[in-house]
Amino acid sequence: MRKLREEREYIIKTKEDIRKQKMIIYSVLFSLLIILSLLCYKSFSVSAVSIQTPTKKNVSIEALTMEENENKLNIEEILKKNTKSPEKKSLSTEIVDLEYKTEYKDNEELPKGTMQVIQEGRDGSQEIIIIKTYEGDEFIDEERITSKITKASVNKIVEIGTGSGTNNYKPKVGDTVYVTSETLAIRKDPNNKANVLCTINKEQDVSIVEIENDWFKVKYSTYVGYAPANCFTNINPNAINVADLQDGIEYTREQLISTLDFNMDLNKPSGLTLDQFKKVLSGNSGDTQKVLENNAEYFYYIERQYNINGIYVASMAIHEGGWGTSKIANDKKNLFGYGAYDSNPYGGAYSFGTYAEGIDLVARMLIKYYLNPAGTIIYEGEVATGSYYNGSNLTGVNTRYASDKNWANAVYKWMQYLYNRL
Repeated sequence: MRKLREEREYIIKTKEDIRKQKMIIYSVLFSLLIILSLLCYKSFSVSAVSIQTPTKKNVSIEALTMEENENKLNIEEILKKNTKSPEKKSLSTEIVDLEYKTEYKDNEELPKGTMQVIQEGRDGSQEIIIIKTYEGDEFIDEERITSKITKASVNKIVEIGTGSGTNNYKPKVGDTVYVTSETLAIRKDPNNKANVLCTINKEQDVSIVEIENDWFKVKYSTYVGYAPANCFTNINPNAINVADLQDGIEYTREQLISTLDFNMDLNKPSGLTLDQFKKVLSGNSGDTQKVLENNAEYFYYIERQYNINGIYVASMAIHEGGWGTSKIANDKKNLFGYGAYDSNPYGGAYSFGTYAEGIDLVARMLIKYYLNPAGTIIYEGEVATGSYYNGSNLTGVNTRYASDKNWANAVYKWMQYLYNRL
């Protein structure tokens, strides 16, 4: 009986021990579960904070290293991008010159080489809107949009001799010359168009008193004053004798090529004769429509009138108009894309009645705005504004004429090509 009781007490004790052991195990497991839950919660909280505030100062170096390795950033590029000044645009309205156009007319009654002005050109005026672009304080580009014409221009009319014989007359003091324009103002001062002494008519003879660049100081009756040299001819309209005309000096190929240089002044004539211009601009494979070939003489005429290198202007036409094959060159007879701005290239480009008009106008524009400093006396008593002058060579023109920094090199390659065809 006693033995049975002892066995029963042992079983009860054993069950109690087992229950206690289970409770201990459950307690341990529950504690572990709580600890794990707290750890997970903490990890999640840290991750959430890291995502929301990646630049927080208490983020560890190890965390930054890990982030850099996973998604490496170009810090220099980011700084450059974010510190770069944004583009700024300014809008202004100005009254500027409306350049006249030049009409060339052949005259078979005049000997070859004769060029005479029968109507002087006069600039008008126009109101334009100028949009200038800056990056920080640095000027980048400008676009000019015509608003309205405030004063109409008067076209210049030039007659070109196509008859027999040649005329390379070199004027001298004391010579008698004859007025070629319908009316001609004799001025007291060549730099002041308003200061007119008198007006004389076509074919009236005068005597040359002085020769000053593109001006003759002449005597007419009791008046002594100035007029543009290209408004006179040495040919007596009542007694033309082409047999007495003498050919002028023609430079050799070697002499002309020796003047070619990337830094050469472009506000001087090349010295090529009319025949030499026709030679270098004829038979070129790129000139599929013979645009340059058929207009070669006008690059010679701009040299004689405006003191500009005609080969340079022809090279610009080749580069910018693709030998006359561009849409603007074809449709608008505009070999230079003159007036074409990025916002509306085709619509903004000038239209000309002939290729000659465009060649003549662009030559004058270059002389007036790009190739001479402000105040320089240029053609027909005009004064250069020098608005975009940065030197009279290719590099100087490139500064404001073209955004393409390789423009000067491209034009010079065509100049080399044409000079080497002499």
